[in-house]
Amino acid sequence: MRISCDECAMQGTDHCQGCVVSFILTRDEDDAVVVDAEEARALRELERAGLVPPLGFVPRDEEAG
Repeated sequence: MRISCDECAMQGTDHCQGCVVSFILTRDEDDAVVVDAEEARALRELERAGLVPPLGFVPRDEEAG
């Protein structure tokens, strides 16, 4: 999984504040976050346990769908 805020339909909205990417990582504005399958599973488990906020990423092309 590759996450780029520039590809997220939620970029610049209130959802950014609660996104797990923003929560876990400090990054430069133009950097994408790359999460492998094992890390994605771990993040989902942490989310289910209430330990981290949910991923707020919504690909722009799926927003209209």
